[in-house]
Amino acid sequence: MDGLTFRGRVPLATALLLIALIAWIVTVQRMRGMDAGPGTDLGALGWFIGIWLTMMAAMMLPSAAPTILMFSRVRDRLDTWVFVLGYLVAWAGYGLAAYAVYRGVRASAPSFLAWDEYGPWVAGGALVAAGVYQVTPLKTICLRHCRSPLHFIVRGRSGRIGALQAGVEHGAYCVGCCTGLMLALFALGVMSLSWMGIVAVAILVEKALPGGERVAHVLAVVLVALGVWVSVSPGSVPGLKQPMHSDMGMSS
Repeated sequence: MDGLTFRGRVPLATALLLIALIAWIVTVQRMRGMDAGPGTDLGALGWFIGIWLTMMAAMMLPSAAPTILMFSRVRDRLDTWVFVLGYLVAWAGYGLAAYAVYRGVRASAPSFLAWDEYGPWVAGGALVAAGVYQVTPLKTICLRHCRSPLHFIVRGRSGRIGALQAGVEHGAYCVGCCTGLMLALFALGVMSLSWMGIVAVAILVEKALPGGERVAHVLAVVLVALGVWVSVSPGSVPGLKQPMHSDMGMSS
């Protein structure tokens, strides 16, 4: 199947960046003032999935754009948008899993997350775990795929189903690449626009700019150090909002 010409890819790139911009605007409007620090309550499932997908469009589409444009060189316009849909489906799956884990922990051990007891250590431990993940083989494999996906695109199945499958599979690699950074976002406050922006920039640098693999290792050190800082002196961490309630998050 013939892909898009250069002239056809320009509107596609513009549309992707415009969607990301609109998603950022919507996210800012809906999340302004909602940051409750580490363990922010995720709300009802329907609301969370809606805002989560909006966040993923804002944070991930800029770094995924090079792969999407590469895909459009061998597929037509509709196949390309089906690929984008599959990509977001993968991130929706990650969001559902994170929501289930959060609700499970809150239901089974609410006192364990109390900010005035173990909360800072839980948040700090999650940041340390995120830093360690940055240097694991799985992170390396997924990051290399995200930075050099040509082999994956060439061997993909044809047709709409093939495009959807390719989008989901590429999204799964992206989830694997960004798991540590997304864990850090949950630990610092998933509804924080400031931390969201920082994580989005880190993801873009890792996946799309020269030297991304070296940056991933630098971020590993930063995350571990930040985790220790949050554990021992959370009140002195710039930009970290202290939970107002006794547990890490708002009451449901």
